[in-house]
Amino acid sequence: MANYIHVPSGSPEVPKLDVTVQDQEEQRCREGALSLLQHLRPHWDPQEVTLQLFTDGITNKLIGCYVGDTMEDVVLVRIYGNKTELLVDRDEEVKSFRVLQAHGCAPQLYCTFNNGLCYEFIQGEALDPKHVCNPAIFRLIARQLAKIHAIHAHNGWIPKSNLWLKMRKYFSLIPTGFADEDLNKRFLSDIPSSQILQEEMTWMKRILSNLGSPVVLCHNDLLCKNIIYNEKQGDVQFIDYEYSGYNYLAYDIGNHFNEFAGVSEVDYSLYPGRELQGQWLRSYLEAYKEYKGFGTEVTEKEVEILFIQVNQFALASHFFWGLWALIQAKYSTIDFDFLGYAVVRFNQYFKMKPEVTALKMPE
Repeated sequence: MANYIHVPSGSPEVPKLDVTVQDQEEQRCREGALSLLQHLRPHWDPQEVTLQLFTDGITNKLIGCYVGDTMEDVVLVRIYGNKTELLVDRDEEVKSFRVLQAHGCAPQLYCTFNNGLCYEFIQGEALDPKHVCNPAIFRLIARQLAKIHAIHAHNGWIPKSNLWLKMRKYFSLIPTGFADEDLNKRFLSDIPSSQILQEEMTWMKRILSNLGSPVVLCHNDLLCKNIIYNEKQGDVQFIDYEYSGYNYLAYDIGNHFNEFAGVSEVDYSLYPGRELQGQWLRSYLEAYKEYKGFGTEVTEKEVEILFIQVNQFALASHFFWGLWALIQAKYSTIDFDFLGYAVVRFNQYFKMKPEVTALKMPE
């Protein structure tokens, strides 16, 4: 969702390796990973390299490579999922990664290759929904997100969001049906018609664009597993910048709040209530103002305005990932019920819409 991301001068160049890592067979996957490691860790003995598959992603395959058993130096190899170039602008992803790295908000990016990239492993625990509602942890998350949102655009340039453009693109890619009969039946009965989807997109753009939410550098995919918590150091780091770029600040937070419900067993009763959101948003605003150099005093009215913006933008997040899941249902080779996920997101969109549109801005 980027629109002109400028990599700061002096940022290290990222080597581009002409290697393709096959992910369907284990042996060929290992061969591909080892040829990357010849460049990245030439002193490692290929015989001693352990490959560990991380299975949390539903877009890509992620493999950790290391020698010995201490896992002190782990190279992560991320292999892009089938047809994900339809969903993700890979050049913009690398630019976002480099900008965030330059500001101390991302691990080191070692290289890109033909169908993926390699980066530094961050020590810590990938979070679950049970962690993100813990005040000690969510205050760290709010601060870290504020730090990213406070990164200045290049030379005072005023960025624009291309959320609506991206949504239109996704809409143009959604399938009109499925060859599998059962899948097609579910698609036709459970997914709103394209006319309804189009009307909702027009409505959202009109309403949400006028909420006054600033456009900042956003992560745009802050699900629990993309947050790494290091208890020893008392900090959090975010990973996976595939969808990052300039977008409305309130979208990024609303999207994160939606992710309190989890991914594989989605439960929207876990969506944060008003009190938790109030604490979260106050921590965020204090940090955002501090990083921007505006002092740290936050009024009740500022929290209330952000609360309304965030909960209304949460609608756009449901819609965006609903469209995304329909495209994945058509192309992805990952074993996941993407159609079911799309149904869940669109249902929640229509359920939330009357509740959040009833919220009125304070005078």
